[in-house]
Amino acid sequence: MKTKIPNKVNVITLGCSKNLVDSEYLLKQLSANGFKVVHDSNSPDCDIIVINTCGFINDAKQESIETILQFEVLKKQNKIKKLFVFGCLSERYKEELTKEIPNVDQYFGVYDLKELIESIGANYKEELLGERLITTPKHYAYLKISEGCDRGCSFCAIPLIKGKHVSKAIPDLIKEAEQLVKNGAKEIILIAQDLSYYGYDIYKKPKLAELLDQLSEIKGLKWLRLHYAYPAKFPKEVLLVMKSKTNICNYLDIPFQHISDKILKLMRRGNTRKQTYDLIDAFKKHIPDMAIRTTLLVGHPGETDEDFKELLDFVRYAKFDRLGVFTYSEEENTYSAINYTDDIPFSIKQSRMNEIMEVQRQISNELNSKKIGKIFKTIIDRKEGGFYIGRTEYDSPEVDNEVLIETENKLKIGQFYNARITKADDFDLYARIEK
Repeated sequence: MKTKIPNKVNVITLGCSKNLVDSEYLLKQLSANGFKVVHDSNSPDCDIIVINTCGFINDAKQESIETILQFEVLKKQNKIKKLFVFGCLSERYKEELTKEIPNVDQYFGVYDLKELIESIGANYKEELLGERLITTPKHYAYLKISEGCDRGCSFCAIPLIKGKHVSKAIPDLIKEAEQLVKNGAKEIILIAQDLSYYGYDIYKKPKLAELLDQLSEIKGLKWLRLHYAYPAKFPKEVLLVMKSKTNICNYLDIPFQHISDKILKLMRRGNTRKQTYDLIDAFKKHIPDMAIRTTLLVGHPGETDEDFKELLDFVRYAKFDRLGVFTYSEEENTYSAINYTDDIPFSIKQSRMNEIMEVQRQISNELNSKKIGKIFKTIIDRKEGGFYIGRTEYDSPEVDNEVLIETENKLKIGQFYNARITKADDFDLYARIEK
């Protein structure tokens, strides 16, 4: 058996990229205190395990619980010394978890980073505020610009977990982004629960456009990408900045969730069918080649066959470049759980999800086929099998299309190349490098 290394910490991250950023702050603090740190490691020589949990939907909660139980067994067997849990699940269910899985040394919420660090045996270093130990490939990093959410979507537990929207100040974000670029990031991906609301709380007006404008001026930053905007009151001045800056990707992740006026009202989304169609048209008018990624929710209480047909028609009209679908699941203490009955059978929810994804498969195939013969600036993320795997500006890492490049020449990870598309399938592209 491999000998344990004293004070070696394995931080395991579950859930979204926002959780990943929190883990990176933790890793930096522990490393600066002299701890040996690894991330999502299978290494058996770590004596301290820290699990960063997700509590957003049932599947994510179940994964978090199973991971805690897995390491609790190892602790009972004296194969690890300490086990700590933090993040969304333990923020929401700390009392229940403490009773049900008591062998965890301590549970912490989403804003308890300082307390967690001190419990591990380190000193929280204020001077490291905003500094992280990056776990993504060196050439890209996430930048979290706010926490929490002020929207009241009926189905969503995030405000219950994260609280009200709190923006980070622009100077702090510029400083953090400059450090990321200095450390090798060529692409920065802006993330938040709601990018659209950025600035309202501290500047009393939308400031996303100004933030983008300032970030785009950072020397060495090649790509700037936007994730998780909100459609209601989307700040359209952002489109003008995107259009004027060559290093802001023509890409937007904006979850629309639904299109039926009745369902949007039940979901408490704050917008209408007409406003949604107008926004799609504004995107296409200002930036015709913008890639739009969205998320839809089917099976919300009250959704009829007619509502679903409206949603299908919307998907066909918008021709989203990327699309994901969730089936509704009741989240306790949300508005939907308190006020509605989850009376749509799972089989119908699943059928609706499959139908949308089949339409999207055809749309994706059509859009990808149009790229054959064209040349795209492509960044190389990794090598896998006989291919180098890259992305264009129209694709975000891990969730979108990839460009598979077969070449005898050695390509550098994190470098940009001009790639000519030679073949396309439903969700991937194939290319060769142009000299």
